[in-house]
Amino acid sequence: MLAGLEVPPAVEAERVITAVLADLRSGDHRGVVVDSPPGAGKSTLVVRAAVELAAAGEPLIVIAQTNEQVDDLIDRLARKAAELRIGRLSAADYRATDRVSGHDTVRVAAKVADLADSAVIIGTAAKWATVTDGSWPWAIVDEAYQMRSDALLRVAGRFERALFVGDPGQLDPFSTVETARWTGLTWDPMQSAVAVLLRHNPDLPVHRLPVSWRLPASAAPVISQAFYPFTGFRAGTGGADRALAFTEPGPGDRVDAAVELAASSGWALYELPARHTLRTDAEATAACAELALRVLRREGVAVSEHAPAGAPVTADRIAVGAAHRDQVAAIRAQLGEAAAGVTVDTANRLQGREYDVTIVLHPLSGRRDATAFHLESGRLCVLTSRHRHACVVVARAGIAELLDAHPSSEPVYLDVPVKFPDGWQANQAILAHLHGSAQRR
Repeated sequence: MLAGLEVPPAVEAERVITAVLADLRSGDHRGVVVDSPPGAGKSTLVVRAAVELAAAGEPLIVIAQTNEQVDDLIDRLARKAAELRIGRLSAADYRATDRVSGHDTVRVAAKVADLADSAVIIGTAAKWATVTDGSWPWAIVDEAYQMRSDALLRVAGRFERALFVGDPGQLDPFSTVETARWTGLTWDPMQSAVAVLLRHNPDLPVHRLPVSWRLPASAAPVISQAFYPFTGFRAGTGGADRALAFTEPGPGDRVDAAVELAASSGWALYELPARHTLRTDAEATAACAELALRVLRREGVAVSEHAPAGAPVTADRIAVGAAHRDQVAAIRAQLGEAAAGVTVDTANRLQGREYDVTIVLHPLSGRRDATAFHLESGRLCVLTSRHRHACVVVARAGIAELLDAHPSSEPVYLDVPVKFPDGWQANQAILAHLHGSAQRR
């Protein structure tokens, strides 16, 4: 593209969305797939498509993966189209959240028959799998890459055509039981719904959202190159559009240096001495907690396109992410009541969420080996792509050497598509950038 003639992010994104909606309306395909990088507006597209289909008199269902996602979509849809009748399909013991009960046009029921007058019915994939009657012209499947293929099979009879929206770089579906017996089969239930759908329907149109509205200009190229090497994207904002500053002074220690580097460059590595440790490494979990507390105590102010005058970085705008639940528990204990509003959770539960500042305990920190779980590229992608302004990674030194000493040893199966990037490559890319940021300081 010629210099000075680059298409503005909003225009580029709108072109893709227009093409998606045109494919939906054409009726030429039974399904349309939309790949989305972190923060590219998946939920916005789902809401917009639902409103347009409902306005055309086409009843539809929306299938999400968690109750949290369902309630978020209902809230966004009700705000976008105040007159739209929305049904919330739920379990019998479900208690409506404020996001649902706050809208008069939303009705909650455990049976589809009780929502017959709704233009849009929204529920989890697990709940839709219990529905045995009825069909709809349209379905929208949200976070389709996190949906197991067998879950799609159980609900496919409920709709004629569908829009599948999801992020291919995030965590794959998982199971707590042995799944090797299905490996290599085209309908392997441990593949995502989209992977199996496209293997059996290769002619379906696939669109890719090209802009991340969450990630800042300092992060979008890093995440794109590390986790989306063949389907890159760019930031929707420029380097001068966002800034993070602190109004209170700090003691000037290593913790201060890390948060200030993250505020100025978007990234920081808080590196601890190389050592093999227990999973709940006390020094590493304490560092995560102290970094979050320091951001909070120094009263950060975030300037962005949404808050040109600046908005305070309060506890609810800070998150700490880790790979394991026991690590999460250890970090929460270190934080105590002083930071009760700070989100501390695993990568699985942080998917889809957004914060101003994130602190990440690296999955490979202090380990003797590099297992498939800890090397999974989607896990690191989720942890390092939740922020709008800054991300601090806490890790013990020696991860690069660990990766070199433990190349992938997973068995290779026939007929299993190779997933790119692999965890080794993605981890090395992120580490190289973090070390580069520290050296450029």
